[in-house]
Amino acid sequence: MSLAILGPVSAQIAFVLELTLVPILLPSIQSEFDLSLMETAWVFNAYSVAMAIGIAICALRGDRFSPSRVFGLGVGLFVVGSLWIGIATTDVALIIGRALQGFGAGIFSPLIPVLLTRAASDRPGRALILWGSTAGYIAAFAPLVYGGLFGGADWNLAFLSIAFAAALSLLLLSFSRDVGNSPPPLANATLYRALFESRELWVAYAYVFTTYGAITYFLFRIPLSLTETGTDTLGIGIVLSVLWMSFSLLSALLRNWVDDHRLKIIMIAAPILVALGAFLVLSSNILVVVFSACLVGCGLACSNAPSTQMVLRFAPQGLTTLATSVDITVARLSGIVTVTVLAGLSLPVAFGAIMVLSALAVVCAYYVTNKAAKL
Repeated sequence: MSLAILGPVSAQIAFVLELTLVPILLPSIQSEFDLSLMETAWVFNAYSVAMAIGIAICALRGDRFSPSRVFGLGVGLFVVGSLWIGIATTDVALIIGRALQGFGAGIFSPLIPVLLTRAASDRPGRALILWGSTAGYIAAFAPLVYGGLFGGADWNLAFLSIAFAAALSLLLLSFSRDVGNSPPPLANATLYRALFESRELWVAYAYVFTTYGAITYFLFRIPLSLTETGTDTLGIGIVLSVLWMSFSLLSALLRNWVDDHRLKIIMIAAPILVALGAFLVLSSNILVVVFSACLVGCGLACSNAPSTQMVLRFAPQGLTTLATSVDITVARLSGIVTVTVLAGLSLPVAFGAIMVLSALAVVCAYYVTNKAAKL
């Protein structure tokens, strides 16, 4: 496997470690610095706010420069922020470090699929599957391993570990054959117009919105549903681990299929699996709920890499960074909108809406895969 692929994957590992470990570390941080709930929230949210700014800057300016250099800048800021947090002695220093982390993540995360597909131009889907499945394994095991070894107490070590994984990405990229430093076409009004006029690209975004909206609602609703039936925290954690393990294992199995004619079947299967999983989570039987999590994880595997592959395929040349930035934004926005709209509805109505979203996703998948087959 080339270093040009391992570099972005290592950055993805650091990105997912932050996502999965920080919620476990917050109680220890709050206790050590004697923070109020609002101060703790600032430590947590500083990352997300700065990340949104970083994504916006990457989307608007990322295509004007070499993708690998912009990626390196983002990872470098992420490393500095992680190290800063690891040695922080005040809550202000923590917030500054979190902001640096988030800003760097916002810059480099949209470029991971861009660099992967350039490094594996003959089999881009397989490279994207590696990206997604690695994230799933980390999400499934990192909290359990860290909690079991350290009990969440040594939070400094966690951030230093995150910094190490990100720094490893920079090291790997420095020794790899440069795949992203050819001058990109200068974005102009014609390119931007092509982006907005690409019907196929926006249908791909609609697929992302509908599938990720349904998956995010499942992730929001399942802990609450399990709590209502008396399931403890460990049980909830196991169910979520099953979801992420299912995602990772199926992603690995699909690695040889996402670059051929079976891509249509895979993309159509995703919303169907998610809809079935969302329906079964209504059960009071814990084994059925575990199976529902498995189905949703499989649905996520069938949608993750293929949807990114479609976005990159229909993005105008010279605007791939903008296209992937919009992809990430659409996925996050879909979760916010879906959870906000459905949270106040009764479960039968909410899951009826999930079925509608899934049906729309099937239509979108059929359309974009047909168009892609003709290119």
